[in-house]
Amino acid sequence: MITNLRGRDLISDLDFSKEEVETVLDMAWDLKRKRAVGEPHPYLRDKVLGMLFFFSSTRTRCSFEAGMAQLGGHGAFIDSKTTQIAHGDTAVEIGEILGRYFDGIAIRHCDWGDGNAYINGVAKASRAPVLNMQCELFHPFQCLADLMTIMEKKGRDLRRKKIVVSWAYASSYLKPMSVPISLILQMPRFGMDVTLSYPPEFKLPDAYVEEAKALARKSGSAFEVVHDMTEGFEDADVVYAKSWGPLLTTTDPIEGKRIQDSYKSWITDAAKMAHAKPDAIYMHPLPADRDIEVTSEVMDGPNSVVFDQAENRLHAQKGVMAMTMW
Repeated sequence: MITNLRGRDLISDLDFSKEEVETVLDMAWDLKRKRAVGEPHPYLRDKVLGMLFFFSSTRTRCSFEAGMAQLGGHGAFIDSKTTQIAHGDTAVEIGEILGRYFDGIAIRHCDWGDGNAYINGVAKASRAPVLNMQCELFHPFQCLADLMTIMEKKGRDLRRKKIVVSWAYASSYLKPMSVPISLILQMPRFGMDVTLSYPPEFKLPDAYVEEAKALARKSGSAFEVVHDMTEGFEDADVVYAKSWGPLLTTTDPIEGKRIQDSYKSWITDAAKMAHAKPDAIYMHPLPADRDIEVTSEVMDGPNSVVFDQAENRLHAQKGVMAMTMW
């Protein structure tokens, strides 16, 4: 168990070592048990987390606010559009000032080419730990909850379990690629065989794919890229299929939508799930475009763990906050 997390930032998935992630998950499971039996756990009494949103959210805001309250502290919601952040406050000023007001700063900023740099700029100037609630490149708290859920369903030893991280069609908007990047970086460290599946226009940055391959080699697991959804599902223990934008092909939203709409057949349905193992679990960070990205039959079916996965956002985040903000 590694316990030297006080004051640490969590911006990239690899900011915490594998052993540190295991410690966070141990803490998360303990907090989940305490929550289940009504055992108070106010480890962050009188602490305040500033939660700065450049990008709207449901699960993220609710889970961080609830988590801080359950830990005895308070989550302060800040909308970038209705504060002076929209009129000149820089990342340095926000880091310097909010780092003095708050005991932790959490930021969600998903603008392509801006979000990650902004969060790192705040962290460099802040005396309080900075937590990445999602940027355009990483979604570390979602990935911790995903790992926690997979271990609950498949056991703590994930070596040679196969996860397919697949693109899926969604009609709503061009979504960030942070979830698949986080997954391909984190899961090989725990010995999972990773298959990354996407249409050619939806590639992820080469640097992160190469890093994922190196992590897989280190752990003795497999990493492959395919461009066929059904092929990716073959013999999978975990099916994680969601949409992301073709941002390395084009950043133009109209052209991106045209490309995206040409792959409407990339839907998670019962026929594709039949290619995975019979006890495979279906995962999605939500919200999903029902009957477009995934059929209701799959999402509400016996293989779906999406609501357990959503709950674990709360516990995983509490684990990190309790260990970094005390």
